[in-house]
Amino acid sequence: MPYVSKLSVEEILQRVVSGETSLKDAVSLLTLSKPDRSVPATSHIDGASVDLARQTRCGYPEVVYGPGKSPELVVDIFGEILAAEQSCLATRISSEQSAALGEAFPAIVLNDVARTARIDTPSAKPPSGNVVVVTAGSADRPVAEEAVETLHWMRCHVELITDIGVAGPQRLLERVPDLRKADALVVAAGMEGALPSVVAGHVNCPVFAVPTSAGYGASLGGIAALLSMLNSCASNVAVVNIDSGFKAAYLAGIVAQKISTD
Repeated sequence: MPYVSKLSVEEILQRVVSGETSLKDAVSLLTLSKPDRSVPATSHIDGASVDLARQTRCGYPEVVYGPGKSPELVVDIFGEILAAEQSCLATRISSEQSAALGEAFPAIVLNDVARTARIDTPSAKPPSGNVVVVTAGSADRPVAEEAVETLHWMRCHVELITDIGVAGPQRLLERVPDLRKADALVVAAGMEGALPSVVAGHVNCPVFAVPTSAGYGASLGGIAALLSMLNSCASNVAVVNIDSGFKAAYLAGIVAQKISTD
């Protein structure tokens, strides 16, 4: 069976630089025998094959998508990820899944609005990078909360700004100074989806636009906002799928942390 180390070489060296780990301890970590410092790349449990190598390959652990999974399976997957000393995130979880996770893991952070659950490991790195999450209206809040929870899991500094849509342009102008502090932005909007383009004209960073399904009949469940965002004239706007707060946040988090380490 292939193996991956619990701590990457880069993580160990970063701990030495920050003073968290002595040089002697770092050498010990780097030279430990395989059975003591490794976990299986894939953990096969009943109902799932948990990718424990994803953190090494991609920088972050596997994320659990809730729909279609029993509460017991979600708990089991979290258990495997935690056993590998990796942080956990689940999205789009049901109330039953949330209750089961809360009972199994007392330290879990549950967000009923976002429908997410996350657990940070004791060795989680300090937050870095700055991302601002913005909503056009209150109806976009669940998508924005999913983005916020994702960014917390990624160990980013995050600020949430709500209800500054284009129907009240003075509200956006009041927050422009805050938007300009961000390394990346996530902007969630339904209806005609105009807000990301307007925001993008005020900042010099990437804007990850999330069309939401909020709106009346002709909004077609977010398709109108999606098409509007895809046709944005603002060159720093990139668009993700409808209601995909997780995907926008993941992209924004990667950008923000790359900038903070340069």
